[in-house]
Amino acid sequence: MSAAGHLPQDEAGRGHGVHPAHRGSIHLEDGKVVAQESWPGEQFVLRVSAPKCARLALPGSFVHLTCDPDVPMRRPLSIQRVNAAEGWIEILYKIVGPGLRALSRRRVGDAISVLGPIGQPFRPDRARPRSLLIGGGVGIPPMVFSGHQSNGLGGPWKPLVLMGSEIPFPFKARPSTILVPGIPAGTIAAMPLLDGWGVPSRLATKAGYPGCYDGFVTQLADEWLGSLDASGRNEVEMFSCGPTPMLEAVAKVAARHDVPCQVSLEEFMACAVGGCAGCTVKVATPDGPAMKRVCVDGPVFDSRAVFS
Repeated sequence: MSAAGHLPQDEAGRGHGVHPAHRGSIHLEDGKVVAQESWPGEQFVLRVSAPKCARLALPGSFVHLTCDPDVPMRRPLSIQRVNAAEGWIEILYKIVGPGLRALSRRRVGDAISVLGPIGQPFRPDRARPRSLLIGGGVGIPPMVFSGHQSNGLGGPWKPLVLMGSEIPFPFKARPSTILVPGIPAGTIAAMPLLDGWGVPSRLATKAGYPGCYDGFVTQLADEWLGSLDASGRNEVEMFSCGPTPMLEAVAKVAARHDVPCQVSLEEFMACAVGGCAGCTVKVATPDGPAMKRVCVDGPVFDSRAVFS
């Protein structure tokens, strides 16, 4: 294997365990830390140079990073932003164990190995241009990525990003400059980055942060969907990433309003390229229940197939 190239066709899927369907699409790069910001709640926003990954990544895909030379196992982390022109990717993570704590100590200029992009991305339906994007905790990154991409598509796309957290958000929230009909009065806190892109966002929490919806993000989504008439709901498609209980609640909201929904699952991973089958989940298929790998068959699945 080349130290800074894509997995060679004759090696991918053999010694390195990459599933044949992903040969040539997952790259191994010797990246460097470009920036690392710390936020309350032991949260960090990491920017890494990885030109090949930045060029190919799509909302919902993720990377497998080395945290430190002394930590042998990589960690799977969702991509929040990319800049293909400048060749970097950005990741939000929260410390949960020694590996990510070691990652938090990396400094600008440090080498970091990047394997990615990995996984099936979200696949928006052009017939449903009102994308309702719901992120919880460290499930926020794919929603930011999706909001930016769908907003950049122009035409009929009208993304709305809803985020929930019970610890401080990993950004300085501010009152939104974008009016969103159907959002409860007083719910005005937004993510400045999205606001600057012209993408409306709103925040939900039970922690009492100013300007946020007082409740779970799934309750906020339920209220907004309930404000739409049948014609409006027929234009909506939901996308979500976060902890499993939240995703299950999102699936129930989608079913209640008869809106299609795609969810990005969070699961422990070892190889992250389909070789070990350690991240399998039961998924409903036309041929009956089947065990699917979250890393390469997902992480994005139809909510009805996972939470039936």
